[in-house]
Amino acid sequence: MLPSLAVDAREPLLEVSHLRTSFPSADGVVHAVDNVSFHVRRGEALALVGESGCGKSVTAMSIMRLVASPGKITGGEIRFKGRNLADLPEREMRTVRGNDIAMVFQEPMTSLNPVFRIGVQVAEAIRIHRKLSKKAAWKQAGEMLELVSIPDPVKRLDDYPHQLSGGMRQRVMIAMALSCDPELLIADEPTTALDVTIQAQIMELLASLQERLGLAILLITHDLGVVAEFCERVVVMYTGRIVEEAPVHDLFANPAHPYTRGLLASLPSVTKEGGKRLPTIKGMVPAIHALPSGCKFNPRCPDVMEICYGNEPALMKVGEGHTARCYLHGDTPDPERLG
Repeated sequence: MLPSLAVDAREPLLEVSHLRTSFPSADGVVHAVDNVSFHVRRGEALALVGESGCGKSVTAMSIMRLVASPGKITGGEIRFKGRNLADLPEREMRTVRGNDIAMVFQEPMTSLNPVFRIGVQVAEAIRIHRKLSKKAAWKQAGEMLELVSIPDPVKRLDDYPHQLSGGMRQRVMIAMALSCDPELLIADEPTTALDVTIQAQIMELLASLQERLGLAILLITHDLGVVAEFCERVVVMYTGRIVEEAPVHDLFANPAHPYTRGLLASLPSVTKEGGKRLPTIKGMVPAIHALPSGCKFNPRCPDVMEICYGNEPALMKVGEGHTARCYLHGDTPDPERLG
C-alpha cells in the first residue's frame, strides 16, 4: 500500500461527479445513488463502505454502465481519463469494459458458466477484447492463472468451475478481470462468500497485483478490517449518499460521522472486554422510498439535534482530505465538496 501523503501528486484516473442513479417504483422515482462525488487516483486503493442497501454496488454498476433496467443514470458525470462514460454510446462503452475498467463480483460461482471449462471462459474473455487466435488466447489464459497464483495453472484450464474451491474460483475471476490489462479494477465484496483464511489470501493477492501491475482498485466492502489493511482512502455511504470521506488512518483515529463511529464500534477486537456484547447501530437502513427529512441518519443517530430534522447537511470539512455530512462539524459546507 502506498503511503498516505498530505498532498498526493497522482492524477485522478476516475472522477465521479454528482452521480445520480434512479429507479421507478410504486411510490415514484427513487434515487439509489444520490449526488455522489469521489475520485480514484492512479495506483491507489479506495474503499466504498457501508451497510447493505447503502448504494455501494449500484455506484459500481453505474460506473460500469451495467445498471439493470429500468434503473438508469439520471445525473452527473463519470469521467475516466477525461472521458465521460455516462455519455458514451454502448458500443464504445463495451471497449472500456475489460480493456480499461474491469470488475470482480461477489460470488464467483454465479459469474462462471458451470458447463464450460475454466480455460474456455478465460480465453473467451481475452479473445473478445484482444482479437487473438484460440491458441494464443489459451496460452495467455494459462499465464493469467499463473499470475493469480493458481497451482498447476495449465492443468486447471481443463477443470470445470465446480471442481475448484471458492477461493480458486475467485482467483479465476480476478484472472479474467486482469486478462486485458485494465488500469482500474472494481472489486465488489470479493471475499464475502469465502472463509476467513481464504479472504486474507484473496486480499493479499489483490495487494500484490496492485503493486506489481500499478492497478487502481475501487474496493466495495462492509468489512472495515479489510479496509484498514488494504486501502489508502475511504468513502462511507448511507442511503445512497456519501456521509464521510477520509484517509484511512484519519478515519480510524478520528471518525467524524456518528454512522462511521457506529460501524467502527461494532468491529470485534481482541482488546475489547470479553463476555460483553458488541455495540450495534440501532434500527435499520430506511427504505429508499421512505427516507426521513433532514439528515437521513437522524432516526438512528445517538447525537441527533434539532437542526438534523430540517435541511439535509452538506459535507463539512473536518481536516485535510476529511469531510463529513454532519452538523456536529458546523453548518458551512466544504467549498470543494458542495452538494
